[in-house]
Amino acid sequence: MDKIIQHKVIEQFVMQVFLEMGCSNEHAKQATKTLLDADLRGIDSHGVARLSGYIRLWEVNRINSKPSIKIVHETPSTAVVDGDSGLGLVVAPYAMSVAVEKAKNVGTGWVSVCNSNHFGIAASHAMLALNEEMIGMVMTNASALVAPTFSKERMLGTNPICVAVPAGEEPPFIADLATTTAANGKLEILQRKGEDAPVGWIQDQDGNSVQNAHALKNGGALLPLGGDREHGSHKGYALGAIVDIFSGVLSGANFGPWVPPFPAYVPMPENQPGKGIGHFFGAMRIDAFRKSEDFKRDMDLWIRRFRNANPIRENQPVLIPGDPERVCHADREKNGIPLVESVWTDLQSIAQKFNIKL
Repeated sequence: MDKIIQHKVIEQFVMQVFLEMGCSNEHAKQATKTLLDADLRGIDSHGVARLSGYIRLWEVNRINSKPSIKIVHETPSTAVVDGDSGLGLVVAPYAMSVAVEKAKNVGTGWVSVCNSNHFGIAASHAMLALNEEMIGMVMTNASALVAPTFSKERMLGTNPICVAVPAGEEPPFIADLATTTAANGKLEILQRKGEDAPVGWIQDQDGNSVQNAHALKNGGALLPLGGDREHGSHKGYALGAIVDIFSGVLSGANFGPWVPPFPAYVPMPENQPGKGIGHFFGAMRIDAFRKSEDFKRDMDLWIRRFRNANPIRENQPVLIPGDPERVCHADREKNGIPLVESVWTDLQSIAQKFNIKL
């Protein structure tokens, strides 16, 4: 049975853990916010369930808790940021702030990042542009768990894309999606619960579709969005490849099968061509295209028309990307965050390790 914990309790605990890891107060606060955003929005796979993973990476010196994050190349509208092996939870908001500042000056800002680590949920960073009346765009590559269409070999990560678009009276449009049928974190949740995966999520080491949630441990692979060729997996493969190129090849980070794995116990790929994990950020000022009030008026119209589309079932209205997460955020902020037993046990172990009260 899930244990319900108030988000402020989790926030205080996670903040203390990052401080114990040697993060500055500013970085600990930012990393905590990014991690908590996931749990509040219902993306449990990328919230405190990941905390022990970050700790293990720090313990083997793959995460620098005191990074010197800096711009290493730039033009008026673009930049490359070196994350100095810092927490992606911290590097990503910095890079997005650079993109936003460039957009303020010249209309749009584009930032690629190298030498970073796993950055949590993409929406947490894309939404930073909304406060400035900008469209935010975020991508990241990840360790190779995904087999391209027709391949047995794992070559790509789950490589998510997020686009956040402001509206007027309506809530913003926020599309945050992996380019696989399901994110690896969702597979990890099934593993914790001892449940099978739906058809089309994974394949075994021979390329056969299976439902065993542990198939990746035996040489299997996640499948691109679509699942198989007949259902469009080549399109999911192409989307994942685009993210990998923008995040890794463009920034000087690692890409394809050379991206560092999240589990600290997995050996690093040999002959890596770049530095760390790569991200890509974009910020577009609305008034660089048209009057902001006109755009937001039309976004409201767009949202309302789609939300009022004739539903297949009366009890399932058409949703706008971001609706489920927004509803979940309001509920969990008020009523607490549910943690599965294995995650709660994990947090207790962390509390004991750092001698922190939980």
